[in-house]
Amino acid sequence: MNSALATALLLLLGALGAALSQTWQHWCTLLAVLGFGLAVLRRWLRLSGQSLGLITLLLALVIARSGLAAEPRPHPLDPSHRIPMKGPAEVVTLQGRLLNEGQVRNGRCRALVEVNHLDGERRRGRTELTVEPCQQPLHLGDWIEVIGPLRRPRPAAHSLLHGGAERLVARGSWSQIRTDSIRVLRQSWTPLADGRRHIAEAFSEAAGPARGGLLAALVLGSAQVNLMADLREAFRVAGLSHALAASGFHLSVLLGTTLAATRSGPSALRIGAGGSAMGLFLALAGAQPSVVRAVLMGAAALLIREGGQRSRPIGVLVLTLLLMLLMHPAWARSVGFQLSAAATAGLVLSAASLEQWLCTHGPGWLRPFAPALSVPLAALAWTLPLQLLHFGSAPLYALVSNLLAAPLLAPLTLSAMALALLVLVAPAPITAFVLPWLIWPVQQLAGVLIAVVHWISGWPWAQLLTGRPQPLVVLAFALALIPWWLPALRRWRCHAIPLALLAVVVQGWVQFSDDLIRVEQWGRQWLVLRHRGRAALLSSHGDGLSCHVARQLGEGLGHSRFDWVAVMDPVAMDQSKCWSPLAHTVVAEHQGQLPLRSGQTLTSAGLGLRVTGARGRHLQVQVGQRVFALRRRDLLPPRGEVAWVGRGAEL
Repeated sequence: MNSALATALLLLLGALGAALSQTWQHWCTLLAVLGFGLAVLRRWLRLSGQSLGLITLLLALVIARSGLAAEPRPHPLDPSHRIPMKGPAEVVTLQGRLLNEGQVRNGRCRALVEVNHLDGERRRGRTELTVEPCQQPLHLGDWIEVIGPLRRPRPAAHSLLHGGAERLVARGSWSQIRTDSIRVLRQSWTPLADGRRHIAEAFSEAAGPARGGLLAALVLGSAQVNLMADLREAFRVAGLSHALAASGFHLSVLLGTTLAATRSGPSALRIGAGGSAMGLFLALAGAQPSVVRAVLMGAAALLIREGGQRSRPIGVLVLTLLLMLLMHPAWARSVGFQLSAAATAGLVLSAASLEQWLCTHGPGWLRPFAPALSVPLAALAWTLPLQLLHFGSAPLYALVSNLLAAPLLAPLTLSAMALALLVLVAPAPITAFVLPWLIWPVQQLAGVLIAVVHWISGWPWAQLLTGRPQPLVVLAFALALIPWWLPALRRWRCHAIPLALLAVVVQGWVQFSDDLIRVEQWGRQWLVLRHRGRAALLSSHGDGLSCHVARQLGEGLGHSRFDWVAVMDPVAMDQSKCWSPLAHTVVAEHQGQLPLRSGQTLTSAGLGLRVTGARGRHLQVQVGQRVFALRRRDLLPPRGEVAWVGRGAEL
């Protein structure tokens, strides 16, 4: 009991501390948090001096490296130093090598470039390249030359939105360049990237973009595959995002099959076969945090098992995470790393006890499903605080979807890996002839899984939207959940209930308070009105980007739908399919008619919009009992008007 509590506290506080760490001052806080966890480990685990010294040394090295990496700065020769502080962007000629694949999305390609020369001068650093319009995808390893304006990425206008500056700093870039054409100087030899691309293209051609993309993601991970946006979203809402991300599940299927096939052979054969399987998995999926963690833990477990010893999974997990952070401190702030670590800790610490509890105390009809339920329940319980912290939402039917998808995922993953191996090693003519026949039954099974996922994601309240709470609220909620994660700590549950209630009350007060939020980015403006758990939105533009940001704001604030949305764009935009699902009422340009004129209002309970003044030059917005006056030009583009009104609001 005590060792479980100590390990849980160390992992939880360490993950949350890493998530909150932004500067070296915050890393000092993380040092104190991990110091507390180390004291707990020493007090309750009774570690030997050697083990304690090893963990202490690793922790000190991780903190030291993380502190140095907390505030990354550009290299003296970084391209960002060529960007003027004021005035227009300078057009430059850039030469460099592509560091990742750039898929075509909405007629645009984007990739990270390792800069080699800038206007003929030697440079060292990275920049993000955007090609628009883009007809062909960009390939990793290509040496390219582009001409275009070099700019600094803009930070996010709001914490709920994704900013280019924050995203690129995490990737070691402080600049962006945009162009409409690109010249490929030469192509590097990139066998791994070529193999991944070959697998994805072969699967898509043989099984279609949806089913073929799913099969490719089961082998390569969704980070390496241009998966359809609606399919990716359906898996996320259903609570099955882990099935698309290369992780320990996929490695366990591959490694388990490999060891089962070589179980009658000598130990050296099993170690060699298992190591080869893990190496192939790492090569295909790439060095993502979840993949590296799975491979390191799998290698340690394999060596300990073949050595005739019994491994301590939690010890292997802690050492693996520390080694990963020592090699790459920036992973501490990676959402994928945090979710992978938390889910694995849940499986190690809670899955077995949850299965036993379900078998002992669960109803008779539920007991046969206890092994299948305990794994996703443990992973969901341990990742719930991080999901709320980063996304402000949680899948409500995750247990049901995992229970229904589990019988399909294992055979699909194993079949997809076998077909991928065939694509890699067989000659192209043989693959072109055999693959359509072999993949047919697999793609039918993939179609069943896709249908199940879309079905569940369409259920009412499939996503529990809470809004993104403050980190301290999440920390209090996570600490209150620890006794419920570990049945051995059930005596602490009564003491944890007030802490959980406090976290819920604080977040509930935030969600039901009145608020007026204004966001401005990319020459667009959004105004969110909030009253007693409901919201309305005004948007200056009606294009797809504005609709996408409106959806992000709504979900981040915890609103599944707005009462009404007013789109103030004077230009007719054919985006009704995007805007209509966001609100019960949509106001936008429609066939040149302007029914909402000066003196008319658009209201729902406690939320309102009124157009006043000559030619509707002024706006009045109501939030509860308060009324705010705005000039139309403060929110809208020049000559903007409000147009048609949909159903549901009072006019």
